[in-house]
Amino acid sequence: MNSNKLNQKISDSSIVVAVVEQISSDIGDEIVILNFRSGVYHSVNEVGGRIWTLIKEPKTVKDIKEILLQEYKVEAEICDRDLTELLLKLQASQLIEISHETTT
Repeated sequence: MNSNKLNQKISDSSIVVAVVEQISSDIGDEIVILNFRSGVYHSVNEVGGRIWTLIKEPKTVKDIKEILLQEYKVEAEICDRDLTELLLKLQASQLIEISHETTT
């Protein structure tokens, strides 16, 4: 894996999408995700599951944050921190792709 990709800063304009080489399933209050490439299972809690559902289609980080702030009682700074942390973990596990689009 390219370590430079992991070192890129995630910004509000970053576009996030789940990779196609995975399958996921609801198990109680969490979602379990199988990475086909590594054969490793991953799980996320209820909020992580909501994020996972959102990124089945490409979404900007800004759009994800706005939805989470509407649906959950959470301060914007905490939402931003926790979302970034989860996205970095999912990226390190090769479960998502993050593109850094630039506008002209």
